[in-house]
Amino acid sequence: MIEHHVRVHPSADRLPREEQLAWKLAAVATGTDDLDTDSAAMAVNRVIDNASVAVASLLRRPVAVARAQATAHRATAPGASVFGSRARVSPEWAAWANGTAVRELDFHDTYLAADYSHPGDNIPPLLAVAQHTGRPGADLLRGVIAAYELHVALVKGICLHEHRIDHVAHLSAATAGGLGAMLRLPTETVYQAIQQAVHTTTATRQSRKGEISSWKAYAPAFAGKAAIEAVDRAMRGETSPSPIYEGEDGVLAWMLNGPESDYTVLLPEPGEARRAILDTYTKEHSAEYQAQAIIDLARRLREKAGPLRNVRSIVLRTSHHTHHVIGSGANDPQKYDPSASRETLDHSVPYIFAVALEDGTWHHERSYAPERARRPETVELWRKITTVEDPEWTRRYHDPDPDRRAFGGRAVITLDDGSVIEDELAVADAHPAGARPFDRTGYVGKFRTLAEGVVTESAQKAFLDTAARLAELSAADLDGLFPAVDTDAVAAYDASLPKGLF
Repeated sequence: MIEHHVRVHPSADRLPREEQLAWKLAAVATGTDDLDTDSAAMAVNRVIDNASVAVASLLRRPVAVARAQATAHRATAPGASVFGSRARVSPEWAAWANGTAVRELDFHDTYLAADYSHPGDNIPPLLAVAQHTGRPGADLLRGVIAAYELHVALVKGICLHEHRIDHVAHLSAATAGGLGAMLRLPTETVYQAIQQAVHTTTATRQSRKGEISSWKAYAPAFAGKAAIEAVDRAMRGETSPSPIYEGEDGVLAWMLNGPESDYTVLLPEPGEARRAILDTYTKEHSAEYQAQAIIDLARRLREKAGPLRNVRSIVLRTSHHTHHVIGSGANDPQKYDPSASRETLDHSVPYIFAVALEDGTWHHERSYAPERARRPETVELWRKITTVEDPEWTRRYHDPDPDRRAFGGRAVITLDDGSVIEDELAVADAHPAGARPFDRTGYVGKFRTLAEGVVTESAQKAFLDTAARLAELSAADLDGLFPAVDTDAVAAYDASLPKGLF
């Protein structure tokens, strides 16, 4: 790996483009050629994972709205596919609809370091453009691996959340780079596209604060759509604000650490294998990633805790991020509101721990149902749960060694008689270092569970067979990465929604 130091430069410096972060990201993307075998296998897993959560969300309102907007932009051949529809649409709109479907349930992959990310959000725009431009599966794999490489590097090196900037700013740069790798564009073109994409997708984190709305699902899809449009403009010779990161009025100077900014971004050397995708991990449960281990911990504590009516208080000792983003340290009263939106509840670890402790399981729909959230006994238990930041858990969260990094916490349950029950869990069971790490069997099982009742058994098999052969697929075969569903039922649901402009 090469360390790249990124800092603010006055315009008078005329920083050479080869020394700019956007250029270095573009060079890594365009230098992605031979595919690491393990990375390619993991990319297949994530294509399966994305399809799993997409088909499970087809009859959810935000996904239907995005799909309706997309199908209003039909494309002449070839166009790109949309989950749940037979329509072929313009690729940027396919990325919009499919990106929303993938993100809606907060149930696909994650990477956590200095910042946060869902690198699987790169796949919908890459797949849409691959279909539209007639690229084979091997080229799609190249793009996916490159996008993950850039995404992980940025998340490791530059913290956006510290300044309340939403993490999709890193996503758009990674997607633009992945598109460049897939299309084998010149480094110059990718450099311009990355800068345009970052410039247009740097937004605040209010999308994940307070009363969280459906925009949480749309934000990554918007970044993917913007990246496609940026690549299109760059291919036509358009340039971009430069240097987007290091400029005196750029991202670092005014949105991050200011004129004194000094970040270190690690990028692979020329010829070095692109293996960053192997550092990422998916979810077994439909909730914010920091809640994954907490759900597993609650399931483990359920029998030890005894009758929950005897609980006086529960304190979750955990990391800074968990406490301040999904815990009581966020100071969001909505996190304790039984009428809160699903998007808010999946970012409320007190709610999640209460339901997992009561039910001993977690379900992507039933666990968030309004009637489930409003049960009096649940509300009573929920409001007894608080989080505190424990410096040791914060240190473990940021441990540079991925084998020691921890995203869980310690639960301290105090009963009415004063007795205390304690237990802790460092990582989720499905994490690579967990009790049951996800392998291909795990991804296939997740797909079959979420596709049940939506995708027929024969269609499930056809999709899984196609995904497993991703590296050998022809351009025409990419259609098989969209599992066949009952599009009449989807269309009927779509027709029941209010109409918009398109």
